[in-house]
Amino acid sequence: MQTSPAQSQARLLTPALLGWITGLALQLQQSELWPAAHYGLLSAAAFALVLAIGRWHHMVARLLGSFIAAALLAHASTGLRATLFQQQALDPALEGKDISITGRISAMPQFGENSTRFRFTVESATQNGQAVQVPPRLYLSWYGGFRNEDGALLEPLQVAPPLQAGERWLFTVRLRAPHGTRNPHGFDFELWLWERDLQATGYVRTGKRDPQPQQLGQSWQHPVEWARQQVRDAIQQRVPVVSGTPDEEAQARAMGIVAALVTGDQQAIARSDWDVFRATGVAHLMSISGLHITLFAWLAALLLRALWRSSPRLCLAYPAQHAGLLGGLLLAAGYALFSGWGVPAQRTVLMLATVTLLSLSARRWPWPQLWLLADPWALLQAGFWLSFVAVSVLFAGAGQQQDTPKSWKQRVVDLLREQWLITLALAPLTLLLFGQVSLVGLLANLAAIPWVTLVVTPLALLGMLWSPLWDVAAQTVQWLAAVLQVMAAWPLATLSVAQAPLWAGIAGVLGGLLLVLRLPWAMRFAALPLLLPVLLWQSSRPAAGQFELLAADIGQGNAVLVRTAEHALLYDAGPRHANDSDAGQRVLVPLLRALDVRLDRLVLSHRDSDHTGGVAAVLAAQPDAELLSSLEDAHELQALRRSSRCMAGQAWDWDGVHFELLHPSAEDYGKARRSNALSCVLRISNGAQTVLLAGDIEKAQEARMVLEKVALRADWLLVPHHGSKTSSTAAFLDAVAPHTALVQAGYRNRFGHPAPEVLRRYEERDVQVLTSAHCGAASWQSAQPRQTRCERQAQARYWQHRPVATP
Repeated sequence: MQTSPAQSQARLLTPALLGWITGLALQLQQSELWPAAHYGLLSAAAFALVLAIGRWHHMVARLLGSFIAAALLAHASTGLRATLFQQQALDPALEGKDISITGRISAMPQFGENSTRFRFTVESATQNGQAVQVPPRLYLSWYGGFRNEDGALLEPLQVAPPLQAGERWLFTVRLRAPHGTRNPHGFDFELWLWERDLQATGYVRTGKRDPQPQQLGQSWQHPVEWARQQVRDAIQQRVPVVSGTPDEEAQARAMGIVAALVTGDQQAIARSDWDVFRATGVAHLMSISGLHITLFAWLAALLLRALWRSSPRLCLAYPAQHAGLLGGLLLAAGYALFSGWGVPAQRTVLMLATVTLLSLSARRWPWPQLWLLADPWALLQAGFWLSFVAVSVLFAGAGQQQDTPKSWKQRVVDLLREQWLITLALAPLTLLLFGQVSLVGLLANLAAIPWVTLVVTPLALLGMLWSPLWDVAAQTVQWLAAVLQVMAAWPLATLSVAQAPLWAGIAGVLGGLLLVLRLPWAMRFAALPLLLPVLLWQSSRPAAGQFELLAADIGQGNAVLVRTAEHALLYDAGPRHANDSDAGQRVLVPLLRALDVRLDRLVLSHRDSDHTGGVAAVLAAQPDAELLSSLEDAHELQALRRSSRCMAGQAWDWDGVHFELLHPSAEDYGKARRSNALSCVLRISNGAQTVLLAGDIEKAQEARMVLEKVALRADWLLVPHHGSKTSSTAAFLDAVAPHTALVQAGYRNRFGHPAPEVLRRYEERDVQVLTSAHCGAASWQSAQPRQTRCERQAQARYWQHRPVATP
C-alpha cells in the first residue's frame, strides 16, 4: 500500500525529534564551547542534508537522514545560543570593584533571614564616572550585615526595604562571576544561573562609607512579577506574628505551602516540610508541575464548556467543546505564567497547546512526538526526566481505550493502577537521580494527589478572588501534613542506596518500563535483572590498609570525609548560611547519601560557625555517629548529641589505618583565649602515606607542636585556617613537608584567604597547593598519593566558571 507524500513526511518527524534530543544531549556534554564558525558549519551541513533527503526515495535512508540532520541542527543551534550568551560574561577586571548600576528589579525578591535576593536588569553601569559593560541580567543580594567566622556581627548594614518587582534603583554593587560549589552528585548553582540568563552575582554596598541606594520609581515593565509578589505577600501577611507556639509555626508553614502553590515560590516552603515531602514521595506536588497545570486546564475547560452550553446563542456561534478547550488552554497558560513560567510549566503549556490545536483541527499526532518536545538545558533537570518517564509510563501502560463508558469502580481501579505503574517505573530513576526513594510513596500519593490537586490547589487559587479561602486552604494543608508526618516517621519509610552510574540507571528505567507494559508475566519477570544494578549498587571503598579523602566544596569552611575499608569519619561540617540553610543540609547530607556512607565518627575541630554550621543536619541524618570535639560543655550543640573531648594522645585504628589527635592538650582547655587555639588536629596514616587535618590552628599552636617535636610529617595537608596569614609558618611547613596542600576557602571570600604571603611559603617549598574555589571537591587516595582529583576539572562543562587567577 503506497503512502501519500504527507504521510511520508509525517513519518520523518519522530526520528527527527529523537535526533533533536540526541543532538542536545551531546552538546550539553561539551567541556568547552567551539568557535561560532564550527557551529555554523554544522548548521550548513544540517540544511544541506535536509535538502538531500527530499530527493531520496529509500525510506530507511530518509529516516536516518532526518535523525542526523536534526541532531546536527540541535547541536549547532544550542552551541550558538550558548556562545552568544557567554559573550555577555562579566569582565574579570571588574570583579570585586565598586560599580554604580541603574536598572530594574525583574523578578519578585526572596526575603531571607539576613538578606534579600533578587534579579536585576541593568540599564546602565559606571565605574568612577566612566561607563562600563556588565552583563544585562544580575543576581544580587542586599545583606543586613556581615558576620565573622564565629558568627558574630562584624558591621551592621542598612537593612533592605520591602523591595518590589518592577522598581527602578540606583545601586553601588560589587560583582563576581557566577560561582557555586562543585561536588559529586551535588546541585549545580552555576547551571541554575545559566538557565535563567544570569551572568554575574553580587551584593549591594550599604556601608557607612558607601553611596546609599536610591529608588528611582516604579517601571511597570514586569507586571506579572509584580502581581505574583502582591499575591505572595498578601498570603504571607495572613499569618500571625509567630511567638513560637507549635500551632502558630504549623500555620505559618502551611501558609507558605499555599503561597508556593499559587505563585510558584518554592522558597516559601520550610526545609522541615521539604524533608517530609521527600520522605513520602510527594515533593512533586508542592511545586507548580505539569500535573497542576494539566489539571487546572481540565477543570477550566469543563467549567467553561458548561457555562458555554448554558447559552444557546453562544453554542450556535461556536461549539462549546471547542470553546472549553481554548479557554482551558488560555487559563492554564495564564496560571503557568503567573507561577513563574518554569521549564516544566513551559513544556506542559506547549504540549497542551499542541493537543488543543490538533483536537480543533480533528487531527492526531503520535504521542512520542509530543513526548520529545524539550528545551535544551531542561535535559539537565531531574524534573524533566521524571516527567519524561512518567508520561511514557502512562502511554505504555494505558492499553487500548474502551469504547463503552467506565463505571466509577473501574475509574478508581484505573487510578490505582496508573499510580502503581508510575511509582514502579520511577523508582529506579529516582534512585539514580537522588539516591533515595520513598517506600511509602504509593500510599502517600494516593491520598496526596487528589487532595492537593482537587482540594488544596483550587482553594488556594480561588483565594485570589476571596482571601479567606487561603485560610481554608492552609487548614487543608495542615491536615495533609499531619498524615504525611506520620508516614515519614514509619520505619523503612525510605530506601537509600549509593547513586549508581548512568548505565545502571538506564537499565533500571528500562526494567521498570518493561514491568508496566501489557506483556505476559513471564516477560515482565525477565525484566527484574535490569533493576538489580541500580538497587544493589555499592560505591567503591578503599582496600584494607588504605584510606581516602573527599574534601567537599562547601565555600568558606572545612568539611573532609575520610573513609577506610569499613569505617567513615567526617572532619568538620562546613558553614551555616542562615537559620534554614547550611552546608550540612545543602552539601554534606546529599553527598553522604549519594555515596551510601554511614558515619562512625564526626570530629568538630572547634566551635567556629564555618566548621560547625552543618552539624545539626549531619547528626539528624547520621544517628549512630559519635561526636568528638573541643566544644565547651555549655555549647548549644551538646544538646543535640553529647560529644567527647578531643585531646592530644587519643588514637584508634580502623581497618589497618591509624588515627591520632595531636592537639589540643588537656592543659589548653580553659586557657585558650581564641577558639582557633583549641582546634583538634588529626593525623591519619597507614604507614606509607600520611594526612594532616589541621583545623584553624595559628602560629602559637604550630610553634608549640614543632618545639615539642610532635610527629607532624605528612604527605597531604589541609592548610591551617584556610590559608590565613596567622598560620602556615615556615617552621611548621618544614616539619610537615607535604607534597600536596588544600585550601578550603570560598571564592573571593571577604577574609582574603589564602593570603599571598602564605602561598609564597608553600611555593618556595615546591608544595602543590589546591584551593576549593578552583578545584571544587578534592578527592585523594592513599593508593595513588600523587594524584588529587578536582571535581571542577574532572566534570567540566562550558557553563561552569573557571577562575582566571591561579593559586
